[in-house]
Amino acid sequence: MLKLSGEALAGDKKFGIDPERLKWIADQVKDAAELGAKIALVIGGGNFFRGGREGWGIQDRVSVDYLGMLGTVMNSIALQESLVQHDLECRVLSAFEIPQICEPYIRLRALMHLKKDRVVILAAGTGNPFFSTDTAAALRALELKCEVMFKATKVKGVYDSDPLKNPKAKFYREMSFTKALSKDLKVMDATALSLCRDHHLPVLVFNLFEQGCLRQALLGKSIGTLVR
Repeated sequence: MLKLSGEALAGDKKFGIDPERLKWIADQVKDAAELGAKIALVIGGGNFFRGGREGWGIQDRVSVDYLGMLGTVMNSIALQESLVQHDLECRVLSAFEIPQICEPYIRLRALMHLKKDRVVILAAGTGNPFFSTDTAAALRALELKCEVMFKATKVKGVYDSDPLKNPKAKFYREMSFTKALSKDLKVMDATALSLCRDHHLPVLVFNLFEQGCLRQALLGKSIGTLVR
């Protein structure tokens, strides 16, 4: 399971989708797929609308979350198209039923696509407000019997503070779920971390934007931070 933030697709634009960044991500996924990995992805929607936050004058948390989930659908369709252009078979399965553009999420259908070596993109989070796309990624990873969850970031891994603001931030090569939760290290939200901990799903946090990092992770190289 590969978890991407919506901001990862925006690049330096901060909003929307950067075509060059989209192509970069598709290149990394194709590189990984050529190793024979079966890949499922969950993408956030923060490059369009961040669920859980008030915006556009909308006060209702539920409405805001639904807007965020719709943003993930847009990102998923865009990444699907880019992957197809890279000659990868790909399917988008959505927690919302939008039959004109993607399939509904049905666990056995997703497993069938993975068995046929198709990249599966899981859109619209869990389909419910109050749950982040990190939690959706953890849930889908467990449902699809994934061996590990890769949490892609723009930094090397997990630090004790923001390394972009604190040059002396301490980097962790490995840590327990309990430590990540107790220190509130922002690896993922607490619900997602607890779900992974309770079901023994390891999480590798790494910088997707270093060339070949996804491939190295699949080959078992020592990169990023392993949380288990």
